[in-house]
Amino acid sequence: MGTRTSDISSAVGNLLLGKLELAGSEVPPLASVTGDHARRFWQALGLPSVPPSEKVYTRRDVEALRFTASLINGEPSGGVGPDREMLLQMTRATGQALSRVAHMHVLSISDEIAAITRDAALSNNEAADRIAALAEALVRGYEPFLGYIWRRHLFASISQIVAGASGQMGRAESTTVGFADLVGYTAITLKLSDHEIVDIVDRFEKIAYQEIPERGGRVIKTLGDEVMFSNSNPHAAAATALALAAACSADPVLPDVRVGLAAGPMLAWEGDFYGPTVNLASRLGGIATPGTVIVSDDFADKLADDEAFTLIEIRGVKLKGIGKTKPWVLRPRTPAKPGRR
Repeated sequence: MGTRTSDISSAVGNLLLGKLELAGSEVPPLASVTGDHARRFWQALGLPSVPPSEKVYTRRDVEALRFTASLINGEPSGGVGPDREMLLQMTRATGQALSRVAHMHVLSISDEIAAITRDAALSNNEAADRIAALAEALVRGYEPFLGYIWRRHLFASISQIVAGASGQMGRAESTTVGFADLVGYTAITLKLSDHEIVDIVDRFEKIAYQEIPERGGRVIKTLGDEVMFSNSNPHAAAATALALAAACSADPVLPDVRVGLAAGPMLAWEGDFYGPTVNLASRLGGIATPGTVIVSDDFADKLADDEAFTLIEIRGVKLKGIGKTKPWVLRPRTPAKPGRR
């Protein structure tokens, strides 16, 4: 990093976070925590490491570390707080989510930041003031909104646990999980501009966030050409999978999607799901043909009496890491024509 950009970054940090006056070794004693506690907390946040002697920390960082210790002691709630490992899990999940949010927000002002940085007529302090003003405008505009979104998702997660009477984070729970991915995405993107690739990803995410929550499900994560979702109701999960396939097929830009669904026990961890059921759903999606939904045998059993769907048994396959599996093709049931069964 050049001297000018380094100076501007330091000045922006001073304006946004407070004076960058503390080295890493100075922060834990001021926060009354151990060096190991501080190190693990910063690692969980996903922030880049810096030399311990470099003064890049502020009094706000001290207060944050002090607050993590009070959480463990149950002080804010007056009761029992999370243990150290649970707090680190929460920190990792929050850090990952907010890192992406912050990056998206900064992208909205990236052209202005670049123009200010390159403007030789501005001193380093003047450039830093202007960039910090842009950032402060984002904070004023979005910080209350982020709190609202968090409360809404908090309520939705509590409602799902209440409805399913299921376990807590880190324990096995039985639900339905699905994977939907765009067919031929890698080959398609080799022929497209960056703008066109972004358009494809954006269209796909819009469809996912429309169809999945609409039926009571949750988007677990998106990975460009793939989305992972869950729903405690297998009938709603089946309807979601078919809706995703239909919406992508109808879109004039997107390629077809293929979807894999499986139901069973899985481990909920840091907002994600793990275990053989998750792996099965992913593998089933991998063998689906374009525009098709493939479900596991156990999942098919849950839909056996649902007149909204048709299940077509296909030849058993051997899936990597899973073994012999009997999959089914899921389709919407078409009303019979008069005089026909």
